[in-house]
Amino acid sequence: MTIPSLVRRRSSGEIRNLATISNSLLPAFGTNPDEGYFNLKKYTIAPYDRRYRLWQTFLVALVVYSAWASPFELAFREMSIGSLLIADLFVDAFFAFDIILTFFVAYLDTSTYFLVDDHKKIAIRYVKHLYFPMDLASTLPFQQMYQLIAGKSHDRGEVFGFLNMLRLWRLRRVGELFSRLEKDIRVSYSLTRVCKLLCVTLFAVHFTGCVYFWLAYHHESPENTWIGKQVEDFKQRSVGSGYTYSMYWSIVTLTTVGYGDLHAENTTEKVFNIFYMLFNIGLTAYIIGNMTNLVVHSSVRTFAMRDAFNKILQYASKNGLPIGLKEQMLAHTQLKFKTAELQQEEVLQDLPKAIRAGIAQHLFHNVIEKTYLFKGVSDDFISQLVSDMKAEYYPSKVDIILQNEMPAYFYILVSGSVDVLIYKNGSEKFLFKLEPGSMVGEIGVMFNIPQPYTVRSRRLSQLIRIDHHHFKQMAKPFNEDGKAVISNFTQFLKGLRGGVLEEVPFVTEFLSDLHEEEQTQNEGTQDEVSEFHKEGQTENSSPLSSPVSIRVKIHGHHPNGKRETGTTPKLITLPDSVEDLFRVAENKFGKKGSKILMADGSEVEDLSALRENDELYIH
Repeated sequence: MTIPSLVRRRSSGEIRNLATISNSLLPAFGTNPDEGYFNLKKYTIAPYDRRYRLWQTFLVALVVYSAWASPFELAFREMSIGSLLIADLFVDAFFAFDIILTFFVAYLDTSTYFLVDDHKKIAIRYVKHLYFPMDLASTLPFQQMYQLIAGKSHDRGEVFGFLNMLRLWRLRRVGELFSRLEKDIRVSYSLTRVCKLLCVTLFAVHFTGCVYFWLAYHHESPENTWIGKQVEDFKQRSVGSGYTYSMYWSIVTLTTVGYGDLHAENTTEKVFNIFYMLFNIGLTAYIIGNMTNLVVHSSVRTFAMRDAFNKILQYASKNGLPIGLKEQMLAHTQLKFKTAELQQEEVLQDLPKAIRAGIAQHLFHNVIEKTYLFKGVSDDFISQLVSDMKAEYYPSKVDIILQNEMPAYFYILVSGSVDVLIYKNGSEKFLFKLEPGSMVGEIGVMFNIPQPYTVRSRRLSQLIRIDHHHFKQMAKPFNEDGKAVISNFTQFLKGLRGGVLEEVPFVTEFLSDLHEEEQTQNEGTQDEVSEFHKEGQTENSSPLSSPVSIRVKIHGHHPNGKRETGTTPKLITLPDSVEDLFRVAENKFGKKGSKILMADGSEVEDLSALRENDELYIH
């Protein structure tokens, strides 16, 4: 049964559906919820309906007119009964219609976060709220109603000018619009904040200029006012001239310029200026604080990068690091800041694991399945492998893997190119270059030996890092996939030629042992696919799936005795039993042992007591 069908079974006024919780958050992301999920009662409007939102946006444009006209009509009374009268009635009609419409708009219950569409509850909530009386008072045309009731026309009483100021209550809609735009990811946050600050400033200047003119116009001595000292018979001048003077003095006061041509002339104007300038202090601090925050936010990464560079230079100078190493540190830090937008670590770390896994699947699945080591493996194996992967970026001429370091990771080259080098007799020797799709470091990981060579980036390169232990643990349940990985790796080693085999003698030894095992396989010996996997397994058991994955070195001589010729230590995966270990040692050294000793001469009786990289002596 679907959610909408369940919703339709509920009584009116109750919860419409669980999707309302998430839908109530969607406007913050600039989207509109599917109206089909609401299933509201007939003649009920969803608060986030697209058409209702457009209506609210249209009303904001009318609010702008009201914010300009209300103070203007207070200062210039003749405009309210003249050219602006029709416009005022037209705008009031739209807001009157919005009051009626509000009785049909569902609201969000803050205690349960569900939409309530019961008309009675909607009406009670709206009427009991402060919004209803204020909406009604800011919409009623008091002057026209007075004229109809009293039968008087062209009443010039100032009371109606102040009643018109109630229209400024509509400014709350502008605040709600800016609040919504600041959360809308489709709109620039900085641009929204700048527009908001500009609107606040313009309204403050306009409102104060109109109040300045009103104070002068209604003073008992017009010539003893700020404008009366400059303009004779200013009451007889045009509205445009008076408004220009008012705006000029309001702006120079707000900006604290004070040219001295206009100033307060009476006590009333001085008192008003005191409060206006105190307001200007707060407004100026608010504007400067917001603008500073926007500028700092846009340049904080640059400051952080420069600070990191300075710390690196100080560290390199204090410790006497060579120039090449210092340049690598600077290049890596610079690349870290450049690629931060691509990796978005701060964003990803807060996401659920399932989402991060889905992102990794999208980015790395195709790359992994095309590498030689994972050809022929199942899609489930690859999906689990890439779930925790992340890309790493390296600038040019930076060491990714160092020769003789412990094999904690191996890498897949996604883009760029790397050089494979080896240090021998104090000099650096170039072996070969790798292109995208290649793997590096897997020989050290698979054999569990120190990395046989150094890998250095040739240019900006992107690599995927695979953890050694994570790979080993994840591969255990996949028997067939483990066999495929081993087979692919073995075929890769067989394809190595020339200098690589000479510089990595362990590979040559492994291939030689593998050839011997293939020859003895027909004689009934158990198949050992690789030396770094479990010895003594049956053919139906995958080496990677073995529950025991401890690697040890075995010697064909007593720890206190003299090493015999041809008894080079062998690296093997510890088998299940002592008998299997003796059998493996016999295959390796050509003689059967009877005791397993440690380097200190102690005898081993239980293989579970052994640890990784222990050295055993078969006696």
